[in-house]
Amino acid sequence: MQVYITAIEEGFLYGLLALGIYISLRILDIPDLTTEGSFGFGSAVAAVVAAQGFSLLSFIAAFAAGVLAGVITGLLQTKLRVHPVLAGIITMSGLYSVNLMVRGSSNLNFNDNSVFTKIFNLLGIAGADKKVAGLIIGAAVCVIITVLVIIFFRTHLGLCIRATGDNQDMVKASSINVDFSLIFGLALANGLIALSGALISHYLGLSDQSFSNGMLIYGLAAVIIGEAIFGKRNVALGLISAVVGSLIYKIIVAFVIDVSLFGKNSENLMKLTCAIIVAATLVIPEIKRQIENGKIKKEARKNA
Repeated sequence: MQVYITAIEEGFLYGLLALGIYISLRILDIPDLTTEGSFGFGSAVAAVVAAQGFSLLSFIAAFAAGVLAGVITGLLQTKLRVHPVLAGIITMSGLYSVNLMVRGSSNLNFNDNSVFTKIFNLLGIAGADKKVAGLIIGAAVCVIITVLVIIFFRTHLGLCIRATGDNQDMVKASSINVDFSLIFGLALANGLIALSGALISHYLGLSDQSFSNGMLIYGLAAVIIGEAIFGKRNVALGLISAVVGSLIYKIIVAFVIDVSLFGKNSENLMKLTCAIIVAATLVIPEIKRQIENGKIKKEARKNA
């Protein structure tokens, strides 16, 4: 049971990562590869600031770091006309070295200054109760931020960003600054991704260079799984589905490890598990579509 509680807890913390990827991939319609760099950047900045005793401030600093990463990617795309994929790769590659310089080493332990540790000590929580308390904290943070993001995308600026992702030519004709909308959208997306990195680092009590590995595929899996369940209807439901997809993905991975689906190597085959999950969520809807098309053609031939 503890395995699944941990999985749900992490699902909520990684939910902000899924939100960020949903914004860039679905709302802005940009394949932003900055993700792994900004996630690690948020983790590194949060660790350094928290280690100095500024635990709460570390989240603001991490979000700002992610915003900066998004702005750089946005400027490369809009002002220097670099292809979106290449712009993301450039920023991500640069941040790998930046993250090492920020930490001063490949990892940094700050467990005593972790927000989770401070809350547990303040409330006198110990043992297995930490998992439940961590789950409640993670869920509360994720729900609050998701609601705020949904409200934002109903504001004038949020609607401009959504319109930019739908049809840039139409937006230009409406005298809306497309470049600003793209940059702001990427900044918000990467800010949320960096904030997710900060939360994970506080949850674990340390920041490591390897934390960001595979974050892009994880976020894509969460978005795809969520859409497979809820469909593509509106932005509010899409954001919620991304968080739900994050939870489901983590539960599936926990199940694979718990029942030792791959034997003793279950924990070592996390990437393979992720690849299988993503492939399944992409292939199953296509198989259903082909079956439905086959039935329609069959009916058409009968009526001909």
